[in-house]
Amino acid sequence: MGILALFVAAGIALLLLTVGLLQYSSLASTLPSVDDLRANAAQFETTRIYDRTGNLLYEILDPQAGRRTYVTLDETSPAMVAAVLATEDSQFYSHGGYDLLAIGRAVWQNFQGGETVSGASTITQQIARNLLFTPEERSQRTAIRKIREILLAAEINRRYSKEQILELYLNQVYFGNLAYGVEAAAQTYFGTTAGALTLPQASFLAGLIQAPAVYDIFTNREATLDRHRQVLTLMVLTSQEQDCIAVSNAPEPVCVSPEEAGAALAQIETYAFKPTDIQIRYPHWVNYIRAQLEQLYDPQTIYRSGFNVYTTLDPQLQDLAQSLVTQQISALADRHVTNGALISLDPRTGEILAMVGSADFNNAEIDGQINMSVSPRQPGSSIKPLTYAHAFERGWTPGTLIWDVPSEFPPSGNPDDPRPPYEPENYDERFHGPVTVRTALANSFKRHRNTIKEQGTDLTGQVPVGMESTLSENGLDFGLTWRF
Repeated sequence: MGILALFVAAGIALLLLTVGLLQYSSLASTLPSVDDLRANAAQFETTRIYDRTGNLLYEILDPQAGRRTYVTLDETSPAMVAAVLATEDSQFYSHGGYDLLAIGRAVWQNFQGGETVSGASTITQQIARNLLFTPEERSQRTAIRKIREILLAAEINRRYSKEQILELYLNQVYFGNLAYGVEAAAQTYFGTTAGALTLPQASFLAGLIQAPAVYDIFTNREATLDRHRQVLTLMVLTSQEQDCIAVSNAPEPVCVSPEEAGAALAQIETYAFKPTDIQIRYPHWVNYIRAQLEQLYDPQTIYRSGFNVYTTLDPQLQDLAQSLVTQQISALADRHVTNGALISLDPRTGEILAMVGSADFNNAEIDGQINMSVSPRQPGSSIKPLTYAHAFERGWTPGTLIWDVPSEFPPSGNPDDPRPPYEPENYDERFHGPVTVRTALANSFKRHRNTIKEQGTDLTGQVPVGMESTLSENGLDFGLTWRF
């Protein structure tokens, strides 16, 4: 009986092995060739963004015609190599193209999260995916695609040296702002060469690779600096865990202490980045679309696949919106208004027809490159019609009398806040005494909230009937504007 069980177990094992070999053979026969990866790196088309009428708004340039200069690994700063390894693939020199422990960890994280939150791709796997897969396959999140990626990475690791793989990666990866490859990135962001990059500069650049449209120092400064902090933290941890970071383009490993990381962080936080002179029609809209694309596809796929992206923007409405914002800002200049934003939607479809992110994209004094139309902000006086609507449901009428007089509010909304109170003023810097609700709303007077409370209608945190609230439970995320 024991011998029979042994034969059955052996038969099952042989069957599983046969099925596995057949499956492997089937997958391997469909894999693209890994010959001449450098040539593949140069063969990709530009992505173009259009408005709704087919006018070209922006073309992501072919790196051969844009900013890209191939440099060898020996011509690259050891600090740059160390930063990329610590951030993207800390076990690069020890694995065979893929990291089984990282894959297992990613599978567990994805299982716990109920979605794909981690991919565990090594540098070699990224090269396989970005250079050898079609755009359609790159965008897939399937087990078969991951297996194909691992098989290709193993073959690349067998056919190429670690130095060749790392050199190719550093020259083909996208760093944002039309900088393809480490040499172009060094020139674009710091006006230097890849070989002269310091620890602060190298660690900053390494953080851009994950999502270059999101980590854009010119349009998303805080998130980009937070990412730089993460990279420096990884470099310190890797230095501690591996007794410094081994790099193949220098005789000595790169060691990063907490003190050096802190100094590097401070240097970048005070560095004056100079925006590149890139002519983009409707730049806030283009940057918004690029960020949307990076939520759908791998960043490298977007810049290599020759996508034609047709958007909902109406150029005539966009030009009109920009003109209206400029005119309004000029009309309010005597009241110290310097910036404005506008979004126009089609209420039937939700399509964005016009987006003006600031009064002047190129004006650094107003942080013009920040898209204020999609940045979280207090609603200001736009919340007042909702407040009045609820008051009308409680019995108010447009003729109800309220008082527009000086008043004070705690800055946080908490009555026990010890800080000096906030004293709102009207746009005309005057108070008007007794006024009707119709007049107060039409002129956006700011005193009426206290009058509402005094008459027994506290609207704090309330929402008019027929409207769904997405606010926090305490209603204070809007700050004082929610309490007027």
